Amino acid sequence: MTLLYRNPLAAASDLDGWVAEGPVAVRATEDGLALSSSGGFDDHWTLWCPEVFPDRVRISWDFAPREEPGLAMLFFGAAATGGRGIFDDGVAHRTGVYPQYHSSDLRTLHVSYFRRRWEDERAFHTCNLRKSPGFHLVCQGGDPLPPVVDAKDSYYRIEVVKDAARVSFSIDGLPLFDWIDDESTGPRIRDGRIGFRQMSPLVARYRNLEVHSL
Repeated sequence: MTLLYRNPLAAASDLDGWVAEGPVAVRATEDGLALSSSGGFDDHWTLWCPEVFPDRVRISWDFAPREEPGLAMLFFGAAATGGRGIFDDGVAHRTGVYPQYHSSDLRTLHVSYFRRRWEDERAFHTCNLRKSPGFHLVCQGGDPLPPVVDAKDSYYRIEVVKDAARVSFSIDGLPLFDWIDDESTGPRIRDGRIGFRQMSPLVARYRNLEVHSL
C-alpha cells in the first residue's frame, strides 16, 4: 500500500483547502480537532477533503465522541452524476441538509457510525452503509462504540476499505461489515472525494487521517 494523504488534524490550519457545507465549528485541542455545529439542533454539516482519491483505497482516522446525541458519517468515492466532480458547475447546491446528499446528483457511498441522534438509534446501535443517489441501505453491522460517559475521552480507530466493488468497515480492528456491490442499486461507486459529516448537536474529536492506495 502507498500513502496518498496524511493529515494530523491537530490545528485549524490543517483544514485549509477543505470545503465546509453547513455551519461547522472547528476548535483545536491538545489531542485533535473538535468538530461540532455552530448552528442549532437541526443545523448539520459536511466537510470535504480537497483531494480526489482512486477507486481502491483504505481510509482510516481516530474518532472520539465527546458530547451527544448526534451522528457521525463518512462519505467516500463521492462524485456527481454525469461524470462531474462534486464542485463542478451545474451540480446542485448543498448546505448540509441530508437529502441534498442522498437523493440529489451525488454518486457516493457513506457509512454512518456513532448513530445516537434519534431514540431508535440509541435503542439499537448499528453502523449503516448507504449508496447514493437513492438512499439505498446496502449493508449494516453492529456498532461497538460506547456512549460518551463510558468512552471516557477514548479515541477509536475507524477504517473503511474500498477495494473496487468491495467495501469493508471496522473499528479498532473489529470487522463490522463486508459488502460487494452487485450494481442492483445502480452503477458502482468508483474514484472520488471523502468528507466527514456530523448531525448536531454531536461534538467529536478527530485526528490522524490517512488514505492509502491498495
